[in-house]
Amino acid sequence: MRRVRLKIDIGGTIGNEAWNALKPFAEENTAAFGPQHGSSGPCQHSPAHPHLNGEWWGATVTLNNNFLAEYALPHYLEQSRVIDGYIERADEGS
Repeated sequence: MRRVRLKIDIGGTIGNEAWNALKPFAEENTAAFGPQHGSSGPCQHSPAHPHLNGEWWGATVTLNNNFLAEYALPHYLEQSRVIDGYIERADEGS
């Protein structure tokens, strides 16, 4: 299994809107999004109000192998809300 880590711009959205608007990679096994996957820090607004400009949350996408991860990374990086991403090293997070 390989993991792609993403940094998603959530500014101007409410809740998970930014994540839900992304086109998922068809061959992903699992995908998870939220501040537990990395963030710009605690939100300084109520949950009912839009995230502030500059706020971001992380995402983790799990794929079967490195070949799929190599295709998934540019798939996500070309989407406007994705700020950055990388394929996690094989020994990272183990």
